[in-house]
Amino acid sequence: EKAGVPILGTSPDAIDLAEDRDRFAKLLKRLKLRQPNNGVAKSGTEAIKIAEKIGYPVVIRPSYVLGGRAMEIVHDRAGLERYIRQAVVVSGSSPVLIDGYLSDAIEVDADALCDGKDVFVAGIMEHIEEAGIHSGDSACALPPHSLSASLVKEIERQSKELALALNVNGLMNVQYAIKDGDVYVLEVNPRASRTVPFVAKVIGKPVAKIAARIMAGDTLSSFKLKRTKFDHIAVKEAVFPFARFPGVDTVLGPEMRSTGEVMGLDRDYGIAFAKSQLGGGTKVPTGGTAFFSVKDKDKARVLKAAGQLHGLGFRIIATGGTQRYLEENGVDCERVNKVLEGRPHIVDAMTNGDVQLVFNTTEGASALLDSKSIRRAALQAKIPLYTTLSGALAAVQGIVACSTET
Repeated sequence: EKAGVPILGTSPDAIDLAEDRDRFAKLLKRLKLRQPNNGVAKSGTEAIKIAEKIGYPVVIRPSYVLGGRAMEIVHDRAGLERYIRQAVVVSGSSPVLIDGYLSDAIEVDADALCDGKDVFVAGIMEHIEEAGIHSGDSACALPPHSLSASLVKEIERQSKELALALNVNGLMNVQYAIKDGDVYVLEVNPRASRTVPFVAKVIGKPVAKIAARIMAGDTLSSFKLKRTKFDHIAVKEAVFPFARFPGVDTVLGPEMRSTGEVMGLDRDYGIAFAKSQLGGGTKVPTGGTAFFSVKDKDKARVLKAAGQLHGLGFRIIATGGTQRYLEENGVDCERVNKVLEGRPHIVDAMTNGDVQLVFNTTEGASALLDSKSIRRAALQAKIPLYTTLSGALAAVQGIVACSTET
């Protein structure tokens, strides 16, 4: 632009407006849109001050990076100090961005087309994994499978406002988090996102081609786009290269690790999810043994899923705390040793082919380390493994739907 080269599409200044946290925060304030409590730190001391003002946990990341590079959820001051020592080098001279982490929030992606005057929201996708898992690594459903019509309408309204305020010319992607019915803007990318091929296939419109025509000067209205209702539901699932890297931990987080994606299409959400698993190379067992080891705050919500699997004839096994909870609440469950509790333990059972399904959610560095051998054994034995509660619940829905169909 400085050299006088014509730039097609959204202007470099509009792109910077979305990337520069200070400028973007002012824009959201003007539009009266919410974002998580946040701050920009140019030094380690400043980062600690901001994080302690916001309150832990916080999401911290370098600015001007793609794929969530060096992005992390930090739970305490010690974790933040370690991050500053190790990861901040990725940022160079750019500041680090610190956001309050919205725990148990639903993350949503919206893709829109805009020509500076009109906006068409092509797709609103509800993530299956909770906010905090990188959007490229999370499964998602289009149309949203659990959001109310009023929330979907509000997300559409906010997306249109953002596209016009940023003077987008072509494609735009917005990421939102929904917590307790409130919509928070996480970030805006005034460009095509990795979700575009998925959206185009689901809605049956050549979204990228239309965006390119708009960038070349066509008006959005000339394409006569209308939101149409369709009777199918699509689930996108990420595909990971974990099997190629011995020793890697498979737990998901804010830094993107997937290398591909697949989609499952059906009229039933559960079956669409199951198809997405099969497409990504994950088995969908309809019998056998299911292993549960979940953190305390997930126990109540996983109870129904464990009961459903037991009702389908699955044998349920679990480590101490989870086993006690399930038994006390009416689900027949056998106790199995953790690795540190001595043999025979859960990894032995998995290696011997006695486990067909693994649900393992953890919190905190020591719990994550303790359960790494479980996740590694599941990977090596090609056992379906779910490391988030929402992923586990969707998997059970898929298994129930497939069992009912057969």
